[in-house]
Amino acid sequence: MSASIVLHDLAWAPPGGSPLFSDLNLALGPERTGLVGRNGVGKTTLLHLIDGRLTPQGGSVTVHGRVAVLRQTVQVDAHETVADLFDARDALALLARAEAGEADADDLNRADWTLEARIASTLGRMSLDTPVHTRLAALSGGQRTRAGLAALLFAEPDWLILDEPTNNLDRGGRQAVIDLLTEWRSGAIVVSHDRELLETMDAIVELTTLGAARYGGNWSAYRARKALELQSVQRDLADADKRLTDLARTAQQTAERKARSDKGGRAAAARGDQPKILLGMRKDRAEDTGGENVRLAARRREQAQDDAAAARERIEVIKPLTVTLPPTGLPPGREVLVIDEVTAGYLPGRPVLTDLSLRIAGPERVVLNGPNGSGKTSLLGLITGAVQPSSGSVRRLVAFAMLDQQVAILDPALSIRDNFRRRHPDVDENACRAALARFMFRADAALQIVGDLSGGQRLRAGLACVLGGSILPPFLILDEPTNHLDIDSIEAVEAGLRAYDGALLVVSHDEAFLQAIGISRRIQLGSAEPRLAPARCPL
Repeated sequence: MSASIVLHDLAWAPPGGSPLFSDLNLALGPERTGLVGRNGVGKTTLLHLIDGRLTPQGGSVTVHGRVAVLRQTVQVDAHETVADLFDARDALALLARAEAGEADADDLNRADWTLEARIASTLGRMSLDTPVHTRLAALSGGQRTRAGLAALLFAEPDWLILDEPTNNLDRGGRQAVIDLLTEWRSGAIVVSHDRELLETMDAIVELTTLGAARYGGNWSAYRARKALELQSVQRDLADADKRLTDLARTAQQTAERKARSDKGGRAAAARGDQPKILLGMRKDRAEDTGGENVRLAARRREQAQDDAAAARERIEVIKPLTVTLPPTGLPPGREVLVIDEVTAGYLPGRPVLTDLSLRIAGPERVVLNGPNGSGKTSLLGLITGAVQPSSGSVRRLVAFAMLDQQVAILDPALSIRDNFRRRHPDVDENACRAALARFMFRADAALQIVGDLSGGQRLRAGLACVLGGSILPPFLILDEPTNHLDIDSIEAVEAGLRAYDGALLVVSHDEAFLQAIGISRRIQLGSAEPRLAPARCPL
């Protein structure tokens, strides 16, 4: 049977929470499907219902074919190795015994002599050159993701389920994922906010509070179709509202005419110059006509109200994220950071960065690039003071704020509101709530505990705490700021940063994001000397 996934009347709600899904229906075939939607709408939950980690509370999930899953975070313990991702620890141990002359006849019959070479070849497809016995804890987050993807390929499943596969990957890793999916000819469900990756999809499924809708084609085709649908719905809604307005005006005019007619009839009766029988006939006829007009107007009003309600049901009402940044007053050309001939690392005698010099001035927008393990995290640590140089100097000449991948500025035990007040103690409660509302944390949503948030919600909360205050530092450092954010939120952040007048240092491999914010200089790590390259998109 061909690979397929069918969701029928699916229902699920978190413990004590509002339903995420109710009567959700969706059928997927052996094609590459991008699953998109706002943060918190239930994309990862839907994947867990498909792969069996969660059980539906209503309806059914039917899966034909073998499923392999890559989660947002490759879980690691101290003893796991790359071989464990491939479920090959025992088979490789058998080969080691055979090579040492310690295997018996049964072991030799069971030995897969090509296993290690096949694993190495699959790792190579994901641009990862590491021995199978390497501990996962020794790899960077991006390297672990690549190893996890290689293990999925090695299993040769009928379905790939990938949850944000390009998060934490360098440019080479992102391209490897794109190439993998470009060549994939079976079923795949990809939760992603990576617009470049979504361009390789055969279909897009949009998950909203209204349900799931499938759109044939890639990301660009989906956006074009979605724009046309929205225009159509808005026209239908405007037409229904106009009919309601016209009906109300007509009803008012009819009532005014009737009032004038009634007044004329009473005046004629008072004069007594017309027969009473004629006056009675006119009154009965007027009442019959008036009654029919009232019934007709009521039917038309009910139809218009139904049409307006139907149009509104087709529109997901969302108050979007808005990022409006106050001016910093940083003078053009003012230096914000000076690094002179710095050598630094985490272990004595093993520097990660050697003789590094760097200057950043306002209002530059600088992107820091380099493969995983090239020293980007070390350089950010130098800039913030978390890493001390073994030689050279680092001078921070203005106030700065940093948002890292782990959103470490947030205390996971506190609410979003309390985190904001802790960072902005001079802001009153009304201003705090208004700032959080701009980042889509309205009313009780601002009281959520940070440790309970999804990845996208946590990043939004971090952005709110860094960018939502009335005073903004003139130097911002953002480490992969688009990871986990939905695309509407990414575009809102892009708009805010385009208007920012301070200096900006960004670590990101999201080329669409970098071009949107107007990067003016690129710093490439991973070679003997940091390479400073002009941007593709000048200010």
